[in-house]
Amino acid sequence: MKQFNSKNYPIYANFLNKLAKDLTSFYYSKLNRTFKVSNKLKGKGYDPVTTSDKAFEKFIRSKIKDKFPNHQVIGEEFGHKKSSSDFTWVIDPIDGTRSFVIGNPTWSNLISLNYKGNPILGLANFPVLKKYYLNYSDKIAYVVSNGKRKKISVNKKATFKNVKVSAAFHGWLSLDKQKKIPQILKLMQFPCSDALSYSHLAEGRVDIVIQCSNKIWDIHPLIPIVKAAGGYISTWDNKNAINAGNILVSSNKVIHNKFLKLLKPVSK
Repeated sequence: MKQFNSKNYPIYANFLNKLAKDLTSFYYSKLNRTFKVSNKLKGKGYDPVTTSDKAFEKFIRSKIKDKFPNHQVIGEEFGHKKSSSDFTWVIDPIDGTRSFVIGNPTWSNLISLNYKGNPILGLANFPVLKKYYLNYSDKIAYVVSNGKRKKISVNKKATFKNVKVSAAFHGWLSLDKQKKIPQILKLMQFPCSDALSYSHLAEGRVDIVIQCSNKIWDIHPLIPIVKAAGGYISTWDNKNAINAGNILVSSNKVIHNKFLKLLKPVSK
């Protein structure tokens, strides 16, 4: 299989870098007012979508079409635009729609560029927090906060004794299953704030992130950022994270393997 030419990273990374700024400007000029909320599940649960989700995705798709018209696009709200291209953009226009609805600033725009199905670049943009996370290659990731860029890395010194765990199970993992992982429940010190927790792990602020029921647009944009910062990411049963579902992210391989064992009772 033909590999992605690493010399081309700057082309796409620079596009995402500019897109992050454009998305924040778009939010403050067009979307930071009113929006309408509807429920995708219509009485069978609660999965909100807003008019802003759709506006963001249309905006992102238009930018991709202008620059890379032949590329494929998969978005949460408008499905799959297929082509013969090996490149596919995966979009979550608002990751953390529930946070967006109540005014919590931790929501983000997530975008990945996949080559032959594998995420190679990712962007996590937080308009209200005025920062974004982006990998520039498979070994370099940055956070840009208030216009200042800083290279990021996971906390490589993390051990099981001093591990900082960010996790969220409520509403996703039944109480019966939670009872099977008591040690993990005891270790949960920090709530999981969608993509922000993954970004904080890449930045060295937390050491473990555990999350349930991810879709591809929830996780593909975060995979290359985490890996470029030196982290490890897989499903709970140690499969490739591109499969989505239940995800474990760790700052090093030792604690990753330890938490895989702790999650084993609920990994299937």
